[in-house]
Amino acid sequence: MPTVIGNFFSFFTILSNVAAMVTFSVGATWALRQRRDPSQLEPAWLSTLLVCVSTYMLVTGVVYGLLLRGVELPQGSTVWWSNEILHVVAPLLVLADVLFAPRRRAMPWKTVLVVAVFPVVWAAYTLIRANLITAPSTGNTWWYPYPFLDPRVVGGYGAVSIYIVGIAAAIIGFAALVVWVGHRRACTLQPRTAVA
Repeated sequence: MPTVIGNFFSFFTILSNVAAMVTFSVGATWALRQRRDPSQLEPAWLSTLLVCVSTYMLVTGVVYGLLLRGVELPQGSTVWWSNEILHVVAPLLVLADVLFAPRRRAMPWKTVLVVAVFPVVWAAYTLIRANLITAPSTGNTWWYPYPFLDPRVVGGYGAVSIYIVGIAAAIIGFAALVVWVGHRRACTLQPRTAVA
């Protein structure tokens, strides 16, 4: 059971969705406490967390759409609607938040580097852990959460490295996009706030 639970929480999708749920709950609590002062911007720490989880969720949706839709994962088949909620619906809701949520703070560009920390740690953890456990469903002496991280599936660690670099580029690109949208929205919302 500990291995199954550990495997469940080793999926980037699960970690991203849990982080998004916690961050949006904290954000909702903050917004409710600040409802009397609509001119109050989110605190920088909350905006940083929102940039991070927004990036992770958007990348989750894109990676699922490009690499994982219809692919059976090591734990076996899952209920189709759970995949759609975690990989499509939730990222679309996060995208709506990025584009339309009020009181968003423009974050500095160095926030993109902060966003990259968790995926680097997750990739290192995944590659180290994978060969230290036995897969419960197959009995293999290794377990990777995604086929594109398994060197036995993609043709070696060189191919795995290409996938990791590609996903890292996507994470940095999406983080830059989320920060850029925040800058654009802050610029367009500023005059209205000043007038009000």
